[in-house]
Amino acid sequence: MNRRLGALACSVSGLALLVSTPALAQSPAPSDAAYTVEDLVVTAQRRSENIRDVPFAVTAVNQETMAEVAAGGGDILSMSARVPSLQVESSNGRYAPRFYIRGLGNVDFDFNASQPVSVVLDDVVLENVFLKGFPLFDVQQLEVLRGPQGTLFGRNTPAGVVKIDTAKPSQQFGGFASLAYGNLGSVRGEGGMTMPLTETVQVRVSGLWNHRDDWVDNAYNAPFADPNGKDLGNFDDVAGRIHIAWTPTDRLSALLTLQARDYEGTGTMNRANVLTKGSNELNANFDREKVYYDGGRNNFQKQNTTSQALQVAYDFGPATLTGVVASYQGKSSGNGDIDGGVASAPAGAPFKTPFNSETGTLNSDLLQNTYELRLASNGDGPLGWQVGAFYWDERFNLISATFNGTGGMLPTIITDVVQRSESWSLFGQGHYEVTDALKLTAGLRYTDDSRNFRGQRVLGPALDVTKKVGDEQLSWDVSALYEVNDELNLFARVAQGYRGPSIQGRIATSNVVTTADSETVMSYEVGLKSRLWEGRARLNATAYIYEVSDPQFTAIGGEGNFNQLINADKGEGYGVEIDGDVYLGAGFSLAGGFAWNHTEIKDNNLLVAFCGANCTVTDPIVNVGTTRRANIDGNPFPQAPEYTANLTLNYVHSLGNGAELFASTDWVMQKNFNLFLYESVEFQQDTAFEGGLRAGWRSADLGLEAAAYVRNITDEANVIGAIDFNNLTAFVNEPRTYGVQLTKRF
Repeated sequence: MNRRLGALACSVSGLALLVSTPALAQSPAPSDAAYTVEDLVVTAQRRSENIRDVPFAVTAVNQETMAEVAAGGGDILSMSARVPSLQVESSNGRYAPRFYIRGLGNVDFDFNASQPVSVVLDDVVLENVFLKGFPLFDVQQLEVLRGPQGTLFGRNTPAGVVKIDTAKPSQQFGGFASLAYGNLGSVRGEGGMTMPLTETVQVRVSGLWNHRDDWVDNAYNAPFADPNGKDLGNFDDVAGRIHIAWTPTDRLSALLTLQARDYEGTGTMNRANVLTKGSNELNANFDREKVYYDGGRNNFQKQNTTSQALQVAYDFGPATLTGVVASYQGKSSGNGDIDGGVASAPAGAPFKTPFNSETGTLNSDLLQNTYELRLASNGDGPLGWQVGAFYWDERFNLISATFNGTGGMLPTIITDVVQRSESWSLFGQGHYEVTDALKLTAGLRYTDDSRNFRGQRVLGPALDVTKKVGDEQLSWDVSALYEVNDELNLFARVAQGYRGPSIQGRIATSNVVTTADSETVMSYEVGLKSRLWEGRARLNATAYIYEVSDPQFTAIGGEGNFNQLINADKGEGYGVEIDGDVYLGAGFSLAGGFAWNHTEIKDNNLLVAFCGANCTVTDPIVNVGTTRRANIDGNPFPQAPEYTANLTLNYVHSLGNGAELFASTDWVMQKNFNLFLYESVEFQQDTAFEGGLRAGWRSADLGLEAAAYVRNITDEANVIGAIDFNNLTAFVNEPRTYGVQLTKRF
């Protein structure tokens, strides 16, 4: 491990020598001489600071980028690969995304599954995957913090944090309204407005309406399908937010946030037999606009969430005390034809499956409460610190059902699962400027976790099972930041994080409830953050290596469609990340990022079920009694691309009088990743890419912008997930969308 870290550090050191050399570029043209890239301000350490002063890898995504990828109806899944080492995917449609950073994540599709990447929205952790799909609208900035973040952000952050900050009220009246219309009956309306009511009270109101028509035909013409129209692919996502800011004195401030979401749409569309044994390419059975379902009620989904949060801060002078209290509530229901085909179809039919599988959520009920109190130092002295306490509790009730898979309205099995979880912690972090150039930072957090599970089968063979897990852990980090000069900072960081113990209870298909012990991650990284070419470019680079003890994995599916939690002995990851942007001159600018991530499971005796006779497993096969298992020692982590890259080219041409023409094209790529824990030819993906284009006219004086857009411009059909119970069922990315967009700012 030390040799690998040394080699990676050498590569970053070489970049440091390169960027510290002043004669890399020719002098800019006179017309471009005044241009510089803006300094980025982030809150990755729970305080506002220049991104170059943060001693670990963090990437900030601005409003413009998020607006571009969302124009055709995109959601947070569209952020996948737009930041180095970030992967986002889902087999639950638009409301339960799964995040991976540096290859570390969790492929489990259950709502009660835990993830090693946390999502934090306006200083409130969204722990449950149920909440992490809350739509992005009126967002000020999105930050991706890579590496363990246990000190300041707590449990379940050993891979990192996706931190989202929405636009807040100010003393200035203003806002925007945007409307996009495109193919597939797509309409996206978004707006936000700040209203200063008095000298001490300001309000910001924002909202989103995201709509798409049905565009996929259920060609099986089941009783619930429309024989004369389209059946699947629609969604209506309506969300709103109110921020109320109150500043009665110079020392006291308060922010009340109310949110709500009402979502209804089509879930993931599984497609049977679209892969051929011995190949990972989509075959002739794949038709993007057609599926064959005899069950699942056209894979409908519904979700409602509401939340309330209050943040109060008081400035005592030397330090500021901040309290954050928040509550999230949610309900959902849905159904799905999981096998993606028809078991009763004639032999040889392209949509025939070995058996029917139809499952759904009759009702889910989520309540999450969080409480945080922290005291942070003020001032610009050499010493800074923050200490705090945090408490989180969650109650999740999930009533699920299994159906006969051929459209029968009555469930054959009903399960009632209640999971109660709570966690409390104490934390502290301090930084000290040893010299004007050298700053050291260290932090420590103690966390106590517990989780209780009870699952009952209320219809079907009787079952009543309980499980309880708990743990206590210390998370910590130590880092150093060295300012070589005004344009170049070097950093090094050692950090330990952990994911709390988990419980998996898929009792609709098994009597077994599995648990997994806590996983801990020890991470090392070195890097640089720089400004180049007289401020016309920015370049960041990081080399990292981490080792996971007792990594939690979810063995999904196999011939028996059985999910179980397992702990491997060890896991390892290492890689290099680079991102930056540059003004090229003559109105052209370029931004991009690249990551190479190597992950590896290290456990000589770890065996998992696999897809059966219809796929080509390349792992060693071990006979266990009357069953066969794949030995996954040495395999990469699932859904962990070895390479990710993104590139955006922008062009702006001034027309005078504050008006300009603009055009932008953006591309993302993911290469070499497994869909499951085991390796097979069919479920190993090679290269997936997508591109987009947006062009138009805008006037700063008028506050108007008119644009045309295309997403997935080449209409790539990329396999992003699969169902592996003895047939080759897969699901793919979003289709090409295009349209026009009008925005007014005031």
